[in-house]
Amino acid sequence: MDETDRTPIGVGPWPGGRAAWPDDPRYDPELLEGGDARNVVDRYRYWRLEAIVDDLDARRHPFHVAIENWQHDLNIGSIVRSANAFGAEAVHIVGHRRWNRRGAMVTDRYQHVLQHPNIDDLVAWAREHELPIIAVDNTAGAVPVDAFALAERCILLFGQEGPGLTDAAVAAASAHVEIRQFGSTRSINAAAAAAIVMHEWVRQHVPA
Repeated sequence: MDETDRTPIGVGPWPGGRAAWPDDPRYDPELLEGGDARNVVDRYRYWRLEAIVDDLDARRHPFHVAIENWQHDLNIGSIVRSANAFGAEAVHIVGHRRWNRRGAMVTDRYQHVLQHPNIDDLVAWAREHELPIIAVDNTAGAVPVDAFALAERCILLFGQEGPGLTDAAVAAASAHVEIRQFGSTRSINAAAAAAIVMHEWVRQHVPA
């Protein structure tokens, strides 16, 4: 495709110039003047980052997402992006503090991301906030997630690409679910799995 055929990203300066700017503290003068090329829905065009986060905080869903990060899993960024899309309360990264943010596509600026050095720390946090942990992995004893009543307030815990959840993570969970699969591969991409389970939570708890 020729460069001239590419669809412009975002919007240009506010139509009508400064005299037509909205009198609303949520709007960012720099964006109003220069345009907004960020990856945000139209509702948030020209809004300050802090204003967007505040608005999201008023509408987030009461489920959390946690992911083990012992091998610098490249899926974490994509999981953060999906958590933002589905309105998760927060994402919890268990293990290494550093993670690849490329897949997040800057959504980590709008999504609360918490870090836990180990599973015990996540469990303590979950107990403090009275949140059950639901392990997601296609291993023995797991219940198909589409046949399981996900708690409205919960932490959905995912393992890494390849090894899946650690034994300690599974032991810490109050429930264990899996995604139905019918092909030859043992598992699907961790980011894809997380998106499927988050959407299942939305299907069960958010009115159409």
